[in-house]
Amino acid sequence: MTDHTSPAKLEAPPAPEAGRRVLIKGQQTKAVIIDAALGLASQIGLEGLSIGAVAEVTGMSKSGVFAHFGSREELQISVIREYHDRFEAEVFYAAMQMPRGLPRLQALFDNWMVQTSAEIDSGCIYISGAVEFDDRTGPVRDALASSVSTWQTALRRAVELAQAEGQLSRASDAHQIAFEIHGLILALHYEARFLRNPSAADHARQGFQHILTRYAGPGMPTSTLSSESKSHSIPAPQLVAAPKGRRASANN
Repeated sequence: MTDHTSPAKLEAPPAPEAGRRVLIKGQQTKAVIIDAALGLASQIGLEGLSIGAVAEVTGMSKSGVFAHFGSREELQISVIREYHDRFEAEVFYAAMQMPRGLPRLQALFDNWMVQTSAEIDSGCIYISGAVEFDDRTGPVRDALASSVSTWQTALRRAVELAQAEGQLSRASDAHQIAFEIHGLILALHYEARFLRNPSAADHARQGFQHILTRYAGPGMPTSTLSSESKSHSIPAPQLVAAPKGRRASANN
């Protein structure tokens, strides 16, 4: 008699635990490499970043680092993305907790000041990267320009929301206001990092107040136009002497 008993239902075996551990370890290792590469790029610039330099800093082999990225270019792009993610978290998303309009715009500028102050002794990837790649083409420049454009769009949107609330003049050009605010940060970085000017942070704060005064709308709070702004609570940048030879090539 033929046995017509149905065979046991087959199920896909679960992924081996060992495989998951290898995957997690690989992700953790890549995160460590990117963190080290970001620190190195802040010191020597994106252009100075290389597989060999990162391998030396992390104590890994060149082939080990290469296995996670495949090229120096991809390593540079990964560093740009990581910097952008951290910048968004510290500057943009933190400010989103504030009410839309002027409080949010003020928080964006205050957070940006704190970020810039923290980078006085290292360097801003956005600024140094622009100097290195402004006359080039390719994926690294595209990734950097895309990150900066995304941030500028967010800043302009914060200005537009302040205009919608009547706190800034609706007749004014939001692009112009955002341009001037961005210019303050660039000047702060140049004055504090290159010229070691201890008054740079105060000048930047005063410049921001002047922008608010010039473009004030009917809904601008009177207290905001005072020279005593909340932004004065932001600590002045710590001007740390830059080590000699920090821009030496690291192309190993």
